[in-house]
Amino acid sequence: MTMQLLDASPLWPATLDHIRYDSPDAARLADFYNRTMGMAVSYLSETEILLEAPSRAIVIGPAKAAGHAYSAFALRDGDHLKTYRAFLEGQGVALQSSPTSLFGADAFAVRDPDDRLVIFGTRARPRNAAAADLLAGSLPGMLQHVVVASARFPAMFEFYSKTLGFMVSDTVHKDGAGSEEGDVNVCFLRSDEMHHTFAVFRAPQSRADHHAYETTGWNDLKLWADHFASLEIPIWWGPGRHGAGNNLFFMIKDPDGNNIEISAELEAMEKGRPGKKWIGAKRATNLWGEPWIRDTATTS
Repeated sequence: MTMQLLDASPLWPATLDHIRYDSPDAARLADFYNRTMGMAVSYLSETEILLEAPSRAIVIGPAKAAGHAYSAFALRDGDHLKTYRAFLEGQGVALQSSPTSLFGADAFAVRDPDDRLVIFGTRARPRNAAAADLLAGSLPGMLQHVVVASARFPAMFEFYSKTLGFMVSDTVHKDGAGSEEGDVNVCFLRSDEMHHTFAVFRAPQSRADHHAYETTGWNDLKLWADHFASLEIPIWWGPGRHGAGNNLFFMIKDPDGNNIEISAELEAMEKGRPGKKWIGAKRATNLWGEPWIRDTATTS
């Protein structure tokens, strides 16, 4: 496969539109997102459930085990999508049909090294504005980024940055000898001006890591935390501030163990701006307190 320069990729700008989670109890998971995230419930098929509020959407489907089936990124318009498709075809990337009915018929998918689909398209189905009538539906929280853990980290980093053309924001490196930096352990990647729309952490097993909802400020985090408290849903990590991305955050878990991040003040980066290099994960993941180390072989 011919490697392309990052600035030659026509992916920019692309935003995370929706993701799909698979679940052994899809109805239970859908009820959770309805109650906690203020998302209205509708059905895309007999088995596929759409959870949606004006600025956030996820799709839930049945499966024997919990998993993250795909991430769907929306491009600007049909011409933008056509140009990006030609770019990928020029690299010999195998394209597949899109499994999401939220995008138009010209949408397509690619499969990453962890066997997860990445979908590119444009919105065909209008968002459900009625979701704002739900208590949590009126709280700000735009679906903004998704993160995975991978046992195939080098291949995933290369695929998303070199093949798909996501721009590299920050990277986190293992501690080396003295002041030397070691191998990259984490990569934060962007497809628009937000610091990352996708990220990969090196881990012993490939799995879902978290997805995040971007709010308008610190007060929103308080409102979300109070809402979760009213449902007796505890915060499991945070509040804190990530070094990479500089955003305020806290996280909760859904019934399948998927991590949900409520975020504010995520750094904006213009196209082409270089990111930072972090040595060790502690300050990169939490400037205020305890880190979350995905690579169990790394202690710093």
